This record gives sequence, C-alpha cells and structure tokens, in this order.
Amino acid sequence: MFDIIDKYGYKNYDYLEDVLSYTLKKLGIDNATFSLILTDDEEVAFLNKTYRNIDRTTDVLSFALNDGGSFPGPINVLGDIYISIPKMKEQAIEYGHSEKRELSFLAVHGLLHLLGYDHTLGEKEEKEMFDLQKEILNEKGIID
Repeated sequence: MFDIIDKYGYKNYDYLEDVLSYTLKKLGIDNATFSLILTDDEEVAFLNKTYRNIDRTTDVLSFALNDGGSFPGPINVLGDIYISIPKMKEQAIEYGHSEKRELSFLAVHGLLHLLGYDHTLGEKEEKEMFDLQKEILNEKGIID
C-alpha cells in the first residue's frame, strides 16, 4: 500500500504502481506503506540541504523511518521517496533512456533505500542494489 503524490503535475506515471508493487512482491513484502512524491528541483534541493547538508538538487531522496528494519505493528511504515521530475527528465536525455525507464529506476532505487539497501556502503552493496534494480526493471520489460 503506497501513495503517489504528484506535486509537479507530471501525470505520466501510471506504470509506477505496477513497478513498485512488483518490487515489493519480489522481495516478499506485503505489509508495507510509503509515499512517493513527484516534485521539483527546488523542493528536493531544500530537503537535501536541510537533512543532508548538501546544497544542491539531486534526482531522488529517500527518508526511511526505520532504516530497513521492521516497524512494530501490522503495517511496516517505510517512509517517503522524493523524485525531482526536472532532474529525472534531464537524466533521461543524458543517459539516452526513456522518461519511463528513468522514473522507474529512480522509484525502485528510492524504495530499495527505504528497505535498507545502501549502495554507499561499498562495492559489494552497490553491485547488489544495482543488479537488483536492473533485474526488476528487466522483468517488468522496462529496459535501457
């Protein structure tokens, strides 16, 4: 169970529900909730500066409530994912991807962070997370 909140007015994300639901199912998670917020560079830059002390925008930010552990109770409240739509569009062009592929990648990336995956811990963790992202997107037919 999750909400997609389109603060940007992007509107072209109907496939994300399927991609995110598939990711949860693949990982055996059936009692989780989170929010995915589609927004602009300004909001993401503000959040990045406020919570990470990094004074610039970025593509995706994940705010995990439980750092990959379980939340006590019948529903695991994971947290929030913020995606900058302008940054996503820029990266889609830069990497030669469709916007669908780039937005799906960022959404899955953010969700994996909420679930405790962290590519910044080392090469092994980075490979595990990026291989899983690629596998999920390929299985859903969202390829480069």
